[in-house]
Amino acid sequence: MPYILRKEFILSASPLTYCFILFGLMFFLPGYPVLCGVFFVTLGIFQSFQTAREAGDILFSALLPIKKNDVVKGKYLFVVLIEGCALILMVIAVLLRMTLLADAGPYRQNPLMNANLFALALALVIFGLFNLIFVGGFFKTAYRFARPFVTYIVLCFVVIGLGEALWHFPGMSGLNAFGFEKMGLQLGLLAAGSLIFIGLTLVSLKNAMANFEKIDL
Repeated sequence: MPYILRKEFILSASPLTYCFILFGLMFFLPGYPVLCGVFFVTLGIFQSFQTAREAGDILFSALLPIKKNDVVKGKYLFVVLIEGCALILMVIAVLLRMTLLADAGPYRQNPLMNANLFALALALVIFGLFNLIFVGGFFKTAYRFARPFVTYIVLCFVVIGLGEALWHFPGMSGLNAFGFEKMGLQLGLLAAGSLIFIGLTLVSLKNAMANFEKIDL
């Protein structure tokens, strides 16, 4: 597995994937839908799948002296690690906005969603949807990915829209809490988002390995 993962990072990955990790810092932007940064991170990962497909990476990987399941696991591990790197940047931004910048005017007067633990929870949900719909959809054929990516885009922006809208409803203002307000609610939502991410990713991985075994490359 270390060798297939090294191949993913050195040979298969597009340089854009690494550049797009920095979009996690969009969580610092006031007056902008911060969850769009999550979409751009996944767009960067999409570029690696596109580059790998055009280079015949899947066939090359399948010809290596490894199990077919290891090819799938390598891709998923690469995706999760890239998502994890971006999430670290998002966490840093959220912690700074919850502490040193909690009372900053641009954030307090921000008409859009605040960067808090609920935002991180939704970021994890979006990453989970990407893993389930796009990465899992790719391994149904190991070649076609346009339809699953378009489907993912639609659901991604539905989640972003819900994140921007929900806290405006009566009794749900706690979703847009500042600083350490509503910490019980915020931590519960983050835990739920983490479980959703893990569940969607594991289900997708299991289905992808089963589908990839059936493909005659």
